Amino acid sequence: MLLRRNIALTASALVLAATPVLTSCGFNYATDRVYTPAAGVNNRDASVDVLAAVVVSAQDDSGTFIASFANNNVDEDATVESLAGADGNTLQPGSFSPIKVPAGGLVNLANVGGIPISGTFKAGDFLPVTIVFGDGERVIMKVPVVRADGDYAGLDDSASSGASDTASPSESASPTS
Repeated sequence: MLLRRNIALTASALVLAATPVLTSCGFNYATDRVYTPAAGVNNRDASVDVLAAVVVSAQDDSGTFIASFANNNVDEDATVESLAGADGNTLQPGSFSPIKVPAGGLVNLANVGGIPISGTFKAGDFLPVTIVFGDGERVIMKVPVVRADGDYAGLDDSASSGASDTASPSESASPTS
């Protein structure tokens, strides 16, 4: 009887000793991380989140920058002032009016018109892009170039409008609920 008790106590002690080793895999579980299964990339480093950013391209060397901008400030409007290449990339955006993002609101460029761009790229590339906001914050991200088909069909206006035309997404932008 005493032998069984000693074996049981020893087995229990081994299980308790092994528990920290078995559970010390860390706290960065996949279910705790933000993950959006989509072709676009996200950046949440600034006061305005850049969500699902892609360049939709119907032909090589031109495309349309599409993203959603979510303003985290519920008291003040924000603006997207400029878009440019980063890391030596010679990306040339078409001119556009500043994009107004209402306080606590969202503007989806897929719904209100994207920003035409030109440069040296094709579908499958990743373009380093700098986005500058009205408060001086800037975000640098590597944005994928996707083909203008499937979910992205009809979103590339760069071929018809040209990257030098004026795009004015802020005129029809409105917050969504």
